Amino acid sequence: MFKPSGLSAVFLCGSCSEILCRDAYFRSPSICAYITGNGSLFKRHDEQAVTCEDFFAAMRDANNADFANFLQWYSQAGTPVVKVASSYDAEARTFSLKFSQETPPTPCQPTKEPTFIPVVVGLLDSSGKDITLSSVYHDGTPQAISSSSTILRVTKKEEEFVFSDISERPVPSLFRGFSAPVRVETDLSSDDLFFLLAHDSDEFNRWEAGQVLARKLMLNLVSDFQQNKPLVLNPKFVQGLGSVLSDSSLDKEFIAKAIIMPGEGEIMDMMAVADPDAVHAVREFVRKQLASELKAEFIKIVENNRSTEAYVFDHPNMARRALKNVALAYLASLEDPEFVELALSEYKTATNLTDQFAALVSLSQNPGKTRDDVLADFYDKWQDDYLVVNKWFLLQATSDIPGNVENVKKLVDHPAFDLRNPNKASEISELNSFRNHLLFLSYGSGYKFLGDIVVQLDKLNPQVASRMVSAFSRWKRYDESRQALAKAQLEMIMSANGLSENVFEIASKSLAG
Repeated sequence: MFKPSGLSAVFLCGSCSEILCRDAYFRSPSICAYITGNGSLFKRHDEQAVTCEDFFAAMRDANNADFANFLQWYSQAGTPVVKVASSYDAEARTFSLKFSQETPPTPCQPTKEPTFIPVVVGLLDSSGKDITLSSVYHDGTPQAISSSSTILRVTKKEEEFVFSDISERPVPSLFRGFSAPVRVETDLSSDDLFFLLAHDSDEFNRWEAGQVLARKLMLNLVSDFQQNKPLVLNPKFVQGLGSVLSDSSLDKEFIAKAIIMPGEGEIMDMMAVADPDAVHAVREFVRKQLASELKAEFIKIVENNRSTEAYVFDHPNMARRALKNVALAYLASLEDPEFVELALSEYKTATNLTDQFAALVSLSQNPGKTRDDVLADFYDKWQDDYLVVNKWFLLQATSDIPGNVENVKKLVDHPAFDLRNPNKASEISELNSFRNHLLFLSYGSGYKFLGDIVVQLDKLNPQVASRMVSAFSRWKRYDESRQALAKAQLEMIMSANGLSENVFEIASKSLAG
């Protein structure tokens, strides 16, 4: 099953169905291949307290391999940055990959040692097919290969691997299956990334290529927006996502994830000075352009993946619902009456909460009577299920429709809302978290609303209040006017009588930072 990094902290080994470590390193599915056979960790240490060293020993012995500096993952803080440079020698028919790794210094650890980094690699030919690899040279020693991918073990600060008998310049597919939790910098061109998006047999890398391209594209469009230039979506990007949508061999869950654009917060994290208005406008532009240019494909997906059967909780049905609902959201973003009716029909005919709520999400994108009516109808249907009502609150709190701050203020007075309930309080505060950059950072009323809620909630639940005030912690990343709004609220919170230690600590550190 396709799982981008960070979606799950626990994996089952495909060979032995064992639950692997929750440590971030082992979120990589490929690493579980090391724990098999007689050296299985669980066979050795069932019902025992297991150390990191025990885990390491199990991997080493099961594979009869030298993982000498693997334990650096546990003794060193920080995420390694791996740089990859490639070159092709047509005369020698060889393709080389040069790796360098460096972990940035952290407090108390200014110097870092190289660590063990498994890199699963495949090479694609000009038609997009995996090249069958025959051998790779490392430190002057050849290693035979007879498959379309291999694991390169990078253990030094700088290393080179040379593949032989490569008849044309390939496009490398690096870190397949998220084989190591590192930051990667490569010399892959945008054309190479478009090629991987359209052809890579590894679903994670195909997804990653699309995300890297989307981030680059959106940052360039943000620059155009700031300079009042017309926004134009690169047709290669549309074609790449179109090829994903039309590939029937792909898992539907993968397709659903591959066509979702990076979030606004992710793009702003890449900017020297965050501009929430520009990022929001660009992301909406990209979504609507994709919806418009791939409209026929999205309509087909909705039609082919709806079901009137009883709800079934298994991967094929979950993947089908996910793909259909993402496509529906794209179509609804066009604000075309035809697609509003389509979403409304999906809402009314849904046989399960997943589909019904997804249709509600699509309809809630556009302000008006239809949105208001369907939100009221949903509450009437589910008002006795507090978990569903929480989702209903959260949906409205994170909406980016114009004037939503005032809408959310009204939700605080809703009979189902209780500030003493940490779940509901947290969901209302989502309006002011960095999941909703446009409203939170563009309107002073949003700042004041959050500040007032923090002060009120601090007397009831300091832990939740401290999480809320942390939304201000990155206020210095924005322009001066927004900084002033955030600073004023932090100072107001600090001056409140009887402030808890929890909130005082977060607010004071945010002001000082």
